Amino acid sequence: MYFVDRVEAGRRLAARLKPLAGGDVVVLGLPRGGVPVAAEVAKALDAPLDVIVVRKLGVPFQPELGMGAIGEGGVRVVNEAVMRSTRTTGEELAQVEERERAELDRRARRYRGGRTRVEISGRTAVVVDDGIATGSTARAACLIARRQGAARVVLAVPVAPSGWSGGLADVADELVALSTPEAFFGIGQFYEDFAQTTDAEVVACLDEAPAGARDGEASGTAPRGATRPGGSPPVADPEVVVDAGGVRLGGQLALPEGAAGIVLFAHGSGSSRHSPRNRFVASALNRAGLATLLFDLLTEEEEYDRANVFDTGLLARRLTDATAWLLDQEECRGLTIGYFGASTGAAAALWAAAEPDSPVRAVVSRGGRPDLAGPRLPTVTAPTLLIVGGNDDVVIDLNRQAQARLRCENRLTVVPGATHLFEEPGALEEVANLATQWFTGHLLHAPHQAS
Repeated sequence: MYFVDRVEAGRRLAARLKPLAGGDVVVLGLPRGGVPVAAEVAKALDAPLDVIVVRKLGVPFQPELGMGAIGEGGVRVVNEAVMRSTRTTGEELAQVEERERAELDRRARRYRGGRTRVEISGRTAVVVDDGIATGSTARAACLIARRQGAARVVLAVPVAPSGWSGGLADVADELVALSTPEAFFGIGQFYEDFAQTTDAEVVACLDEAPAGARDGEASGTAPRGATRPGGSPPVADPEVVVDAGGVRLGGQLALPEGAAGIVLFAHGSGSSRHSPRNRFVASALNRAGLATLLFDLLTEEEEYDRANVFDTGLLARRLTDATAWLLDQEECRGLTIGYFGASTGAAAALWAAAEPDSPVRAVVSRGGRPDLAGPRLPTVTAPTLLIVGGNDDVVIDLNRQAQARLRCENRLTVVPGATHLFEEPGALEEVANLATQWFTGHLLHAPHQAS
């Protein structure tokens, strides 16, 4: 069994866990890679999502060997047998713990912001990771969930090695793995996209997760509909069905009150409307007063033919048809239009923006392949911002070649130190800031579309 990315793996894992829906459940993702998987599970179960921040205590001279683990709330698990066999002293343990505690606290603050952790005492804790290799981190997480008072612990992952349950049956009440292959060399072997999850993506998943009223009261997290710190109300992103030229595609539409412009997202190959990176950028645009539509460019059946994923003309037609559908919705009439394209989706955005009657007023490309829009580039009239990572050398060159063909207002911005997926600390935040400035400057002050 293979997975496109962590989001798709989360949806498939959620289907297996559906019997838990309706119970008193909390979903706990292990940062970083387990959180996008857990977010899909929480969504399907309509359960609160939190992280279970764990730091392994590695033997000083062999840090990959865990002699224990620590978690939030002062939870501490020590493997006395490992300490004895490695002759690790209590003083050495204390030094390692002090260092790891500081990192644990930093990550917990980064992930939650002003929120305190969701209370799990007396509830079913579903611990989720993107896969299991040795099982040491998952074991620590289950022990910590138990120490925090969980009445029942379920450990759930998309993939684990054959025989994995033997070493974890004593720490979890239920073990779930979608796939347990015999030939197992690493978790990433079973994902098409196994790029490192960033801190920013973890925060985005937590921000957008469902939360019941009792969890807001118990943990300090504002329930849906409440006012967030700073006075701005949260923006709902209800599921919609986009009619794109007779093809029905799933989407998420967020409409801040008083929005004057809306940005449609064109995701890259192997991704979907659930892309954590695009969702992170969309949240920033929502906070700036812009509406957003994230939608799938292909149906599930079409995705099986990989040629469709790279068919720029087909993807551009879907974007054009989705734009027409959007402007026909009563709540969206009169909004100015922008396109945000990621990877190959950037080519589709520019291709669609080049149509003679295109209503698009601004385009932003993130780590994109605008060169794939080829001969269409000189006819694009919408102001275009190309954002590229400073360490993404090949894509920088391709963007420079594409920029040379553009005749519209344009800019190429390089984010120093960033790679193709902008997974470095602060890189995705910079993308969101750049996109927000470009769209607010070109959409909020642009003439409205005709109703």
